[in-house]
Amino acid sequence: MISDLDPASYLALVTALAVLCQVLAWAVRIPSILVLLLVGFGLGQLVTPDEVLGRDVLFGGVGLAVGIILFEGSLSLRLHDIRDLRRPILRLCSVTVALAWLLITLTGWFLGFPLEVALLVGAILVVTGPTVIAPILRQLRPTRRVSALLRWEGIVVDPIGAVLAVLVFQAVLAGAASDPLVAVLRTLATTIVVATVIALVLGLVLEVAIKRRWVPDFLHGAVFLAAAVGALALSNLIQAESGLLTVTLLGIFLANRPNLHLEHVTEFKEHLQVLLVGMLFVILAGRVTPDQVVDIAPTAGLFVLALVLVVRPVSVALGLLRSGVTTQERRLLTFMAPRGIVAAAVTSVFALELSHAAEGVADPEHAAELELLAHEAERMVPLVFIVIVATVAVYGLGVGRLAERLGLASTSPQGVVFAGAPEWAVRVAAVLDELGVPVLLISDDRAEISRARMAGVRVERANILSDYAVRDLDLAGMKTLVAVTDGDERNATAAREFAHVLGRAHTFQLQPAPVEGLGSDRTLTASHLTARTPFAPAPTHEELDERAGRMQVKRTSLTEQFTHEDFVQMHGGAAIALFTVRGDRVEVVTDKTQVDGDLTLVSLVPED
Repeated sequence: MISDLDPASYLALVTALAVLCQVLAWAVRIPSILVLLLVGFGLGQLVTPDEVLGRDVLFGGVGLAVGIILFEGSLSLRLHDIRDLRRPILRLCSVTVALAWLLITLTGWFLGFPLEVALLVGAILVVTGPTVIAPILRQLRPTRRVSALLRWEGIVVDPIGAVLAVLVFQAVLAGAASDPLVAVLRTLATTIVVATVIALVLGLVLEVAIKRRWVPDFLHGAVFLAAAVGALALSNLIQAESGLLTVTLLGIFLANRPNLHLEHVTEFKEHLQVLLVGMLFVILAGRVTPDQVVDIAPTAGLFVLALVLVVRPVSVALGLLRSGVTTQERRLLTFMAPRGIVAAAVTSVFALELSHAAEGVADPEHAAELELLAHEAERMVPLVFIVIVATVAVYGLGVGRLAERLGLASTSPQGVVFAGAPEWAVRVAAVLDELGVPVLLISDDRAEISRARMAGVRVERANILSDYAVRDLDLAGMKTLVAVTDGDERNATAAREFAHVLGRAHTFQLQPAPVEGLGSDRTLTASHLTARTPFAPAPTHEELDERAGRMQVKRTSLTEQFTHEDFVQMHGGAAIALFTVRGDRVEVVTDKTQVDGDLTLVSLVPED
């Protein structure tokens, strides 16, 4: 029976479900968190994580996992990326948070929660978080500015919300026995000092160890993971719940150190984060019972309406007033505040802590007060569960259309990026542009740039392997990269680098030229270091340069009456098929593509 699972079997089941849910969500293009929460809720009716793992192990594991997730997210926060956004990001992480806390607290108090619990709920629900923002951004791929604003807010506000919750908790524990303000200020000062000192000291040690090569490359990921977990535990040991702030500061410090290349560490952490996020949502959703959901549902419904229609719009509008953010960006930010795993984890932890605190207080009157608050705090868990489901559904499913209308993203990006701008690529880009396909050419060759601009095609002057192209290039609306420079190794490197953003299925490089006199195993780049080969038949750069001058770019409408086979016969097999445009979908033709049905074929054909 599933209810008799041992811890190992339960964790194996959770791991499998977490991965399957995310694959399913990707396939049907819905936020993965919705599927994870629903599956976790269903599993929780068969077997509860508290019974299998025990509360101490459960919350200890949840705390470590959340810390790892925040550390991974903060490793992507580079100050260079926000050189023009520092003021609005500072506002989002301060003024907007304070306003949201005030409004959420008032909402909770109005809906019947004691003021202390309302303050705690308000502190917890100011967070959004990378666990919900990152998947939406991955699917939406908005402009660089919007992406930076949302990522910084999501990652930085998480520990701020946790610290606020700690401060409220300390004030509640202090009660009438001492001055609550003194307890809060002491806790705040200790948290900031402990987090900053541990993050700086450990960050400097890691930087020196990596730069002086005291740690071999294959251990970098493990060392950084151990450092994050150790920093979290040490910080929490010195000051309760300060660990999330510590790992966030540690990640930001390391991400902004000069000449500290952590791309391989970040990739390792990204894979780990995907797994941990899935497992955490399944496990924590399993702690909520149907009775709890039914009991809190009316209150939660009103709470969600207040969050979506009042709290977020008002806090963003006032917080970003005169901050340099455009009207379109502000509107998108207004409708993008889903809650994530930190809210779920912190809520569960503090509900349990209040129960424990009530048991350990000597003053009977204060103990009775804490018991009442602990009972009310138990209602926070299903409330936050419903808030997470509702906000992810509202924002995750609706933000794409809004972003598209505002011109800040595309729900189904179809654009093509050409790395390099030879003459034939400029002509192809012009035809794609006529068909309504967003096109961007990237080149550092003056002649190529001049040719592209004269043709009216969007072009960026940059080395495709530069920091600007790899990190700062705005890929909003772009789906595919085709590397067509005159260097095979350069094409391979560019395609491999952009695969991290666009996916390996959508990155291509021209067929590498063979080297005479040696076997292919000695001359061809290893397959795992190369990308897919575009076009059919697949030409090399030299072949295209040599043939393109005698060929024209043609767009041909294929139908059931005039098929691809008819097209090939018409041109005697000399044509090179490049792209298919079917409605609003664009695909690169390869030697494995089945070109059939009603579509427009873009190709190079011999001149008449």
